[in-house]
Amino acid sequence: MSIFNNRPKVLPTAAPASGPAGESVKPAVEKPDEQWRQELTAEEYRVLRQAGTERPYTGEYWDTHTAGVYQCRACGTELFTSNEKFDSHCGWPSFWAPLAEGTVRYIHDRTLGMERIEVRCAACDSHLGHVFEGEGYGTPTDQRYCINSVSLKLVPAEAGGK
Repeated sequence: MSIFNNRPKVLPTAAPASGPAGESVKPAVEKPDEQWRQELTAEEYRVLRQAGTERPYTGEYWDTHTAGVYQCRACGTELFTSNEKFDSHCGWPSFWAPLAEGTVRYIHDRTLGMERIEVRCAACDSHLGHVFEGEGYGTPTDQRYCINSVSLKLVPAEAGGK
């Protein structure tokens, strides 16, 4: 069963989310660009704030099997758990679902001459990676959330992660 069953197959566009009366909904965590530059390393800023991508097989978590919770490196929001992490052999951490509905948001990404669905942190609007569907992985959702390691911070279960 796909977690998108209750969502339209065409995911939201890059336009800001709308509230009940159609007004724009701003991220819960907003900071000026200069503050993001001060708080993040150059690589974190490039990926999280400029929608960059780290090279495959170079990130901290692509081959990690530690139990715990993965937080947004920019704002600390809990996004994924090790329970949904799986080995996709793509060079980036892969998850078959986010921690909970509403922790991530989706936008169409038409860069690089292809159609993809970008995944962002719902709390601070930082770029996390992309989600792909229908690739045939033996997961409950048949989805692969391909997430940059630099976008995440793992809190191991023994340190208080779930």
